[in-house]
Formats: sequence, C-alpha cells, structure tokens
Amino acid sequence: MTEDSKGRGRRATGRRRRKPAKGRRALVIVAWSAAGVVLLGGAGLGYFYFKLNGNLKTVDIDQALGTDRPQDVDNGSMDILVLGSDSRGGANSAYGSDDGGSARSDTAMIVHLYEGHEKASVISIPRDLMTVRPECPTGKGKTDPGGPRKQFNEAFTIGGAACAVKTVEKISGIRMDHYLEVDFTGFKKIVDTLGGVEVTTSKPIKDKLAHVDLPAGPNKLNGEQALGLVRTRHGVGDGGDLGRIQLQQAFIKALIKQVKGIGLFDNPKQLLDLADTGTKALTTDRALGDVKSLMGFAQSLKGIDAQDMQMITMPVTTDAIDENRVAPLKKESQMVWDALLADQPVPAEATVNSTGDKGTAGAVVR
Repeated sequence: MTEDSKGRGRRATGRRRRKPAKGRRALVIVAWSAAGVVLLGGAGLGYFYFKLNGNLKTVDIDQALGTDRPQDVDNGSMDILVLGSDSRGGANSAYGSDDGGSARSDTAMIVHLYEGHEKASVISIPRDLMTVRPECPTGKGKTDPGGPRKQFNEAFTIGGAACAVKTVEKISGIRMDHYLEVDFTGFKKIVDTLGGVEVTTSKPIKDKLAHVDLPAGPNKLNGEQALGLVRTRHGVGDGGDLGRIQLQQAFIKALIKQVKGIGLFDNPKQLLDLADTGTKALTTDRALGDVKSLMGFAQSLKGIDAQDMQMITMPVTTDAIDENRVAPLKKESQMVWDALLADQPVPAEATVNSTGDKGTAGAVVR
C-alpha cells in the first residue's frame, strides 16, 4: 500500500473532497446492486418517501473508525464497498445452520466510479484471501487485535461493516466513500420484484448445495435461481471462490442489461415496488441512509451500461501455506490500487499473472 509519512493511504493529487450535499450523494449499485441504480430514481414523494426512508438500515462507519483511515481527498471519483452477506439467521436459514448469529461477507466488491460517473471499475475481493486484518472495533467498547494472516471474509464476522471497511482500506490504501450491504433474502426479493433476470448458459449448471439446477440455453432466473447461480462453487468452474466470482460478475452484467431493458420509469407501480423491496434489502453507511440521498445519486448513474464497467478480481495467486486459499500478488495489486487512486482504468498487465481472472466459469453465463 502506498502511504504518506503518517501511514495513511493517499489518492492522486486533486481537490479536497467536499462534504456530500444532501440529495446528491448515494449509490444503489448492487451486484447485487445494479438493479438499485435505477430502483430509487423516481420514487420519493409523500407517503412513499417516509415509507422508503423507514425501510433503510444504516451503520455509522465514520464514527466507528474515527481518523485511522486513508486520506479523504480525491479527484472527483468515488469508491464504494459493496458486500453480500451470508448470515444463516432468520429467512436465510434455508442455506445452512445459523452460526450463533454471525455472518460473513460472501461477496465483496470495490466499485470505483470515475469522475463524471459515466464509467466504473469493479474489483472483486476473494472471500478466501489471506491478508492483514487491522485492529477492529467489535462493539460494546471491545476490539479485535487482527493479525498478519487472516481470511478476508472473517473481518465482517469479527466486526461487521466497520471492520470490513477498515480491512479493505488497509488492503487498498483507498478510503471507501460509502458502504452497501445486501443479504441472501434481500437479493432474491430484488430479482423477483424485477420479474426475473434473463441469462443464457452454455452448459447445464447444477449444484444442490446452492439450490440451482439450470439447463443449457436461455433461462429466466427467479430470485432463488439467481442466488443459486451467484453462490455456486461446484456447479461450474473448479469448485473454488475464484470461479464463483466470475459467475457473479457475469450475472451483474446481465442484471444491468435487464434493468436497462424493462422500462422501469414507464411503470410507476413496478418502480415503487422495487424501491420498497430494495430499501428493505439494503444496509448503508449513514451518509446514504435516506431516500433523498440515494435517489439523487442513483439518477446520476443511469447512463452506466454493462460495457462501461471494467470488472476484474483483485490479482491473487495460490496461498503458499494453504492451497485452498489465495494470497495477493503485491506488485500487480498495487497497480490496481494506484490506477484507482489516479482515477485511471486498471492496466491489463495487472491481471496477466493473476489466477483470479484465468478461469472459464464466467464464460458459461451471458
């Protein structure tokens, strides 16, 4: 991580970030969040405004982390940590037994919006990444000491959203401007409210553990099927997390195309239903915790199409100690973070040696 003399990450030289103006700063970009880019664009008046506002759940990342974060300056870009959480509690219990109420970050993506918000890069962080976890608040005045060799997705289990954000900032040296989280049940409901998502699979995908059984060819996925597709390790690919990431990225692109093609703004009822479902499904940082903020920023993202998104996995290789885990490629990962800090596209050479983008799982879905 590139650091200044105080040990904080830096961004490329640029104007100091102004405080977000109410009604203009938000993101419902879900990879969970592509549907949300549009879902809040037209709703927010009267009863519906207060109803949707009451749906949102928030966490105060700034208060939890204080000043021990990368420098808060940039050049007009924005970085958002998007997490899909895999709690097995409540309605999510169909996917396994509850482990005492804790949850893990089943999906983690840094969404970098370039200046002007017309293009984006999405960097997936493998849940099985072995990395340094910083000291994190765990609630009720307690802290976890972290350590030099910790699995990435445990950060969310240990300290929730704040620890996940702090760990990502430690890895990248980039301050996360916002945080979005959606769980299993919320994701399914978003897809169902959209009326399903159309994908074409080049081969059958079957995985009992992930609740997915798709024939080859065109498929219109309901929420249950979509969740199974983005969660499967064994239905396609090498059975690992890296193949699953490729499926998730392919699904996001299909989801964006679906949202663009169904004319949400011509169907007020569907738009409001989707806004209600989406706001119930989301947990955001405090700055995004009202519909007015979400709506303003969502409207500014309507021009981003699938072809405007560069999607990669953080450069990794097989971990030297545990072949079932991955470790960062330090030089190549730094290329990624430096590019985002400079608000530039990630160079192709950053992924040449990475095992993260070598698999063929993503090509099975389009």
